[in-house]
Amino acid sequence: MSGTAHTEVIIDDTTLRDGEQTAGVVFSRREKVAIARMLDSIGVGEIECGIPAMGLEERAGIKALVDLGLNARLITWNRALLPEIKASIACGVQAVDISLSVSDQMIVHKLRKDRAAVKEQLKVALGYAKEHNLYVSVGGEDSSRADMGFLVELMEITRSLGGDRFRFCDTLGIMDPFTMFEKVAFLRSAVPEVDIEVHTHNDLGMATANAIAGVRAGARFVNTTINGLGERAGNAALEEVVMGLKHACGIETGITTHRFREMSLFVAKASQRPLSVSKPVVGERVFAHESGLHADGVIKDPHNYEGFDPAEVGLTRSIIVGKHSGMGGLIERYRCMGIAVDRAAAEPLLVRTRAMSCKRKRDLTNGELMAIYHGEQTLPQAA
Repeated sequence: MSGTAHTEVIIDDTTLRDGEQTAGVVFSRREKVAIARMLDSIGVGEIECGIPAMGLEERAGIKALVDLGLNARLITWNRALLPEIKASIACGVQAVDISLSVSDQMIVHKLRKDRAAVKEQLKVALGYAKEHNLYVSVGGEDSSRADMGFLVELMEITRSLGGDRFRFCDTLGIMDPFTMFEKVAFLRSAVPEVDIEVHTHNDLGMATANAIAGVRAGARFVNTTINGLGERAGNAALEEVVMGLKHACGIETGITTHRFREMSLFVAKASQRPLSVSKPVVGERVFAHESGLHADGVIKDPHNYEGFDPAEVGLTRSIIVGKHSGMGGLIERYRCMGIAVDRAAAEPLLVRTRAMSCKRKRDLTNGELMAIYHGEQTLPQAA
């Protein structure tokens, strides 16, 4: 079955909800406000901003975000229970996600209920939310392990009671992108009146791929978190999904991407989860080139070895000098340091740089390269 990707894809970022549910992560209210403002400034359409049922402090934080008057729609996460929906209304939000367990595994072995009880719970909760003029996303916890016929039944109830979308959750992060595509395409065909949102986890390293597959199959909304924060192995990363949709699929999200690096660093610090230097899209060294072949190619034309301009995400390329460097990379690095070196002069320098890199098991600093250039016998130790 073929899916049809929507021309308009809406990012629903859940850094402030599922991202903060990363074990051990706590954002201060100041940090939440800053993150919300950054997400809003780059054009994120919806921000999942918290869980009102957690208590007064959480509700006060959500109210502070509501009071910012952002362009992005704020949506809260709730179980499909009336007291939790009432708590969301009290915060001043106009949109809620009401979550139900939808797999037999969770219905029977977690809730100790049956499918009929889940359907009744949805009717009551959704009916109440729509009576209060809320935008409603019906969250299907563990959708990836649920019976597809039962999901169709839940989506039909969602449609009949005026629900706005259905969230297909790969709660355990166990799906592959091919199966994700098939399941989302099936649900789109079965209940085309109800928008689908995909919520993917990264337990098998496929959160971004699964999110993109869901969009390609027709999902209009996609859940993300900055840096892929989230429970266990995390969620689909905002920066990866947006750039993947743009450059791998030709699908624009309307997101301004040049602040991605800045945002990632902020969230890394706030979450106390350091950013890997090789983190896709925003890592410090994802545009660093060392090997002779690659460095030479990117110096001649960046398109040879870069899928997109690093400036798109707030980064710059760098030529690294180390064990695998070639003549062209070394000459270019010296040029960037303001030193003109021809190929004849570079040859002995390259021998020394490779040897020193092997000895120190890393690439060399400008200070070390300068010392090699001046023929110093004792090279400086990096701090």
